[in-house]
Parts: sequence; C-alpha cells; structure tokens
Amino acid sequence: MRDRLDGISVFVEVVDAGGFSRAADRLALTRSAVGKSIGRLEDRLGVRLFHRTTRSQSLTEDGHLYYERCVRALDEVRSAEAMLESGRREVTGKLKVTMPVLFGRYCVEPVLLDLAKHHPKLELDLRFSDAVADLVGGGYDLAIRNRSPGVGTGLQTRKIATQSKIFCASPQYLAERGAPTVPDELLMHEILMHAWDGQHLPWIYRDTEGHYEEAAVTWRLQFDNVEAVVDAALRNFGVAWVPSWLARRHLQSGSLVQILDEYVSQPLETFAVWPAAPQLPLRLRVTIDALAASVQEWA
Repeated sequence: MRDRLDGISVFVEVVDAGGFSRAADRLALTRSAVGKSIGRLEDRLGVRLFHRTTRSQSLTEDGHLYYERCVRALDEVRSAEAMLESGRREVTGKLKVTMPVLFGRYCVEPVLLDLAKHHPKLELDLRFSDAVADLVGGGYDLAIRNRSPGVGTGLQTRKIATQSKIFCASPQYLAERGAPTVPDELLMHEILMHAWDGQHLPWIYRDTEGHYEEAAVTWRLQFDNVEAVVDAALRNFGVAWVPSWLARRHLQSGSLVQILDEYVSQPLETFAVWPAAPQLPLRLRVTIDALAASVQEWA
C-alpha cells in the first residue's frame, strides 16, 4: 500500500512540476527513479498516463482523469495526517529562517511572532538579509524570497504573497508641483530613485490597455535603501515608487498621497522556499501554512 501511495505522489509531482526532470529536482530523486516509478504505476493500472517524446511528455486522457482523482485523494490523506498530528503533537523545535530585511520586518516577522505566541515550544532563529542565502550550507530550514528559485535547485517552494508598488508623494510637494495624471508627466517631476547593487530599478507599470511599460524618469536623488526613499518623499523631495506595504501607514495618516493609481505596478511574487524532503517536520509545515495564510494581508 505504501508503494502505491509513493507512486501516486510522484505522478502528481510530475504533473505539477511540468516534467520528469523538474519533479526529480523537487523530490530530490534521479530522473531515472522518477521514470521507473511512473512506469511501475502504469504497469499496475494497465494504462499509459503520459504521451512521451524525447523532449517532452504530456498527459493522456486517462492520465488527466487519474490526476484529478489523485490530487483529491492526496489532499484527503494530508488533511487526515494534519488532523491527527495537531491532536496528539505540539509544535516544538527550532526553525532557522532567512528573509529580506524590510519585507521581512514589515510583512513576515509579524506573522512569525504571532505563530510563536500560539506555540510556546516553537523556537525561531530569524535572520534578515537581502543577500540570497545558501539554505543547505547555511543550515536554514526556510527562506523567504522575492522570486522563485527555479528548477534544478533541490528546493521546494510555495507562493505566499504578491507584492505591488505605488507612485506617491507628500501633499506639500503635490500642492507645489501638481500631481501627474499620466506616467509621461513624471519627466516634469523630482524623482526619488531606488537603486540595488548600483543598478537603477526600472519603474514598470501596466497601462490602461493592460500592457507593461517602463516609465521614463530622470533623477537627482538616489538611494540604495527603499525606506530612505520613503523618508525623502515624506520630506517633500519628490515622487517615489515604493512597495504598498511600506507606504501603507503614511497613506493612512495622510503624510503621503498615492498618485497615478490606475497605473498598476508589475506584480512581484514572494515565495517560501525550503530544502526538498520526503516529509516536512510539523513545525515547518505549520509555519509555511501560517505564512501562506497571513503574509498577503500584510503585503
């Protein structure tokens, strides 16, 4: 019975990952092992689940039907396991977590502290850095990253939030200079530029027709810290393009005003990332679930 469940989980992972090689990376298996597991499953069922070529594979009609049932079955199994574990086990042990400095402080840390409050035996070692940490080499259990690590990394991911940016300025600056009504008018304004590692971060927005464009801007003041950009905007130095979560309290107090709000920023997806493993410790699974459920509210 256990072999059957293992075969089903590998099959679902192949479909979700989009291929044998990607599934092998996620499961920390060889591609050959994944292929053999699928082969044994097809032999047992007496049907072909995939159309295979040298370059790709796609689900057969039987594969589509079987996948839908398998996903539901695995969800039921996971729900049952979680129910039993939550009833007989406490969330205990240490988690070492790395996250970007500002997003971590404003959006992730509140969720983790609330989690620690509800689970007194959970120990959290929180590290804040904008450098991409080596999870395995650094001994990390979990990372928060503002991009997916991609395939071939031996890591697993779950999206926990989608970030957006807004154009904003202080009421005094807008009273003196007027508010731009279209992005092209930003050329007539003082721009507060955020740079990362010496590179300007382009101001990408979606126009009214749904196309993404880069705003043409010139700047006099540049910062390598986005919180410093907000500080300059508060002191009436110009227009900023910053994460909505960072500007939220200033917008609520009226010390900053959102402009060009119909021109939405290009979304930035944020992921929880952890080393691939056959089974997740309860403390890690509970933490990932909490982040997926709550970080978006802060972001």
